[in-house]
Parts: sequence; structure tokens; C-alpha cells
Amino acid sequence: MLKGFYNLTSGMLSQGRRLDVVANNMTNISTAGYKAEHYTDRTFDEVMVSRIGNVIKSPYQTMETYQSHILAPDHLYTDFTQGAPEETNLPLDFCIQGEGFFAIQTEDGVAYTRAGSFTLDNDGYLCLSELGRVLDREGNPIQLPTDRLNADAEGNLSTEGGEYLATLGVYMFEDNGELERTPYGLFTGDGAQVNEDVTILHKWVERSNVNLVQEMVSMMTTQRALQSAAQMSKIYDQIITRAVNDIGRMQ
Repeated sequence: MLKGFYNLTSGMLSQGRRLDVVANNMTNISTAGYKAEHYTDRTFDEVMVSRIGNVIKSPYQTMETYQSHILAPDHLYTDFTQGAPEETNLPLDFCIQGEGFFAIQTEDGVAYTRAGSFTLDNDGYLCLSELGRVLDREGNPIQLPTDRLNADAEGNLSTEGGEYLATLGVYMFEDNGELERTPYGLFTGDGAQVNEDVTILHKWVERSNVNLVQEMVSMMTTQRALQSAAQMSKIYDQIITRAVNDIGRMQ
């Protein structure tokens, strides 16, 4: 019977974590360039088999001998599909069409983002607000004399008079799944390469790729599962309490 408590507790912990992920996605639905996260779990047996194989250190038993419904975190992965472009008519907004990320020089090193809603800092550098400066194709911060500029589809920035200023750097990776998300929603990873075969929209931004309907359905399903597990845990507690009392009276 105690096994049921373990199963229910692991289920509540897993559903609670899933609910946190869904809530974070819904909070960032209006964040430019945000990439939705998805949480998956598996039973403890499945996790162990995937890590050490199906055979345990016994000549008589395998992992198949044991059955457990205890849930364990499996994977938190990021959906890198492109969000819909949205026209803003703001001179420092840019949207990548295709593979790649803008590079940002942060205090902790270079990080990458799809969010192209930039500003100018006090020194005239193009930056992602409070996070770092935007880099060009050579990995140098981009400094602009004004925010009144033009940009072509290749990311070449120029003044309204046609004077060339810089080229936005767009970097790509062999496997986006290897990137790590920072607490600020940026990504870090090794092996970045300049993507020259890309289109950049000026005065547009990429919206988040969060699907509100799917997140709402996931939230309701998770809440119901969490409530059911909590109710079953209460029933288990009542059964055990009654059993202990009955045994005590028999003695």
C-alpha cells in the first residue's frame, strides 16, 4: 500500500513541474522570439532501462522483473519552430526568416536569440535591452550613429543616405537541440557558424511560437491529473489510518 503513496507523490511532483512549464510558456506568449518548452516524464523503470540497459547485476532477474509506476523527469526540450512574423514599423526591429540566431555579447559570454527587438544603449551600440550588445558577422558589437537607418534582406545596415554601417550577424548550429537555455531566455552553445543564406525582415519581429490553445488544454489536463492524484492520496491516507486503528483494537 505504501507503494501507492510513492506512485501518487511522484505523479503530483511530475504534474506540478509540467504545470510550471505550461505557465512559463503562457507568460511568454507575447515575448518576441520566445521558444516554447515541453516537459516529458517516464516511469522510473523506463528511465533506468534507458540508462543502464535491461540487465541488472543478477543471474536470475532483469529489469522486466520489477514493475514501478513511479514517475521520473525525462526531458525538458525546446520547440525551435519559427514563430509568425509581425510588422512593427520600429527602425531597430528585425526578424530572421529561416535558420539562425542573433548573437548577443553578454557579461557571461556570447549567447543567441531569435528576439530581434533591439534598442541603442548610451554609447550607440545596438543591444538587446539590458542583456547585451548585438554582434555582426565578424563577432564585433554593432555601433550606430542613429536609429534612422535602412536594412536590406541580407542584414546590411545603412544610413538613410546610403552609407554602409554594419551587417547583422546570423549564426546557426548543426543541432539546435544541443543548445542550453539561460535564465534570461537566451541560448548558449558551441560550434556557431555564420548563416549567409538567410532573409532578414526590417521593422518586423518574430512572435513566440507558443500555441495558446494547446497550452490551455495542457494546463487543464495537468490540473485535473494533479487534483486526482491529491484526492487519491487522501483516500490512501484514510485507508491506512483505518487499518492501523482496526489492528490496534484487535490487540
